[in-house]
Amino acid sequence: MRACTICDEPIKPDEPYKRHARSRKEERTLPAFFTHDRCRQRPAVVPFIATWSAEKNIVAPRVVSRLTGGIGYVGEVPDDRDRGVLWGRALDMRGRGRPLYADVHPGRQRFAMRHELCQVCGKPANFDPRGTLWLLEDRRGDYPGWPNDLMTTHPPICRACVPTARAQCRHLWAGSVTVLVGRSEVCGVVGQQYAPGAFGPRKVRDDTVLFEEPAIQWTIASQLVRALYDCTFVDVGRELARRS
Repeated sequence: MRACTICDEPIKPDEPYKRHARSRKEERTLPAFFTHDRCRQRPAVVPFIATWSAEKNIVAPRVVSRLTGGIGYVGEVPDDRDRGVLWGRALDMRGRGRPLYADVHPGRQRFAMRHELCQVCGKPANFDPRGTLWLLEDRRGDYPGWPNDLMTTHPPICRACVPTARAQCRHLWAGSVTVLVGRSEVCGVVGQQYAPGAFGPRKVRDDTVLFEEPAIQWTIASQLVRALYDCTFVDVGRELARRS
C-alpha cells in the first residue's frame, strides 16, 4: 500500500493523492513517492532563513582583484567578511514586503548554521545526547552510510517545526528523514566563484568551496556549509508520542 511521505500514514484507495518524483532520471531508478492531497499545504509559515522582497533592494558592489590575491569590493567594510571570507551583501529587513520562499537570506542562513538554530522559527534546534536534529531530503540511495559525511546548507530544525516543514516545503514532498547529528562542523561555503580576467574578475560558476581551498579567496559566499557526522535516523512522531 502507498504511504504518504508527509504523514507516513497509508493512502487508502478512495483518498486523493499525488505522485512525486525528484527528477526524470531518478524516476527510472527509484520508487515513486506519494502524498495525500490533504497533507500538502500552501506555504503559510515564512522560514527564518527566507528572504523578503524588501531585502532585495540593494545595489551590488563592484568586485575587483586584490593586490594580495583574490577578490574584494570597492569600498569594502569589515562586515563584508567573516573569517576572511567575502560574503554577498544583503539588507536585514525581515518581514518587510513579501516572502521569497525560494531565496535564502545569506545573513540569517549563516547565523542559523553558526549557532545551530531552527531554519523555520529561528529558535535553538532540538538537541539531546545523541545530537542535533536535522530534517533532510531522503537521499539514502546516494551512497552507503548516507547522511554521514554529507555537506549541507540546510540549518537544523526543532521538533515543533518538523510537521510544518514537511507539509509546506515542496522539496520535501518526495521524501524526508529526521536525523540526529552527533557531530558537525562548519567546513565551507556555497557561492559565486570568480577568476582573473583581462578586464577584472570574471564570474566562473556557483559551487561549494571548502575553507582550505585557494578558491575561497575568489568566492563571494551566499550560504554556509556544515558537514554532518555520527548520524542516527529517528522517528520524531513516535518520540513525541512517547513523551506526551
